[in-house]
Amino acid sequence: MGKRLPYTPRSKIRNVLRRYIWLRSRERAAALKREKYHCQNCKRKQSKAKGKELSLEVHHLDGAHLEYIIDEIYKYLLCHIDRLMPLCVECHSKIKH
Repeated sequence: MGKRLPYTPRSKIRNVLRRYIWLRSRERAAALKREKYHCQNCKRKQSKAKGKELSLEVHHLDGAHLEYIIDEIYKYLLCHIDRLMPLCVECHSKIKH
């Protein structure tokens, strides 16, 4: 097993964004349903039939800006340890409000 990094790697953030947010999003599902699960380029339909497997991906026309989103996560959420302070629930509540 490798050495544990002192920070969350970009690849882990990218995987979480893709797997738990994008692939399960209502927007992605709505885009697939709107086009009746057909590729908009070659017009083939998504299929899970053995020997005829075809999966579809949903493309962002304006770009997903994933690297920018990851940068913002590092800036505001996964910031440097010097910018983090453990607090009890009560104290944290007082500071937030």
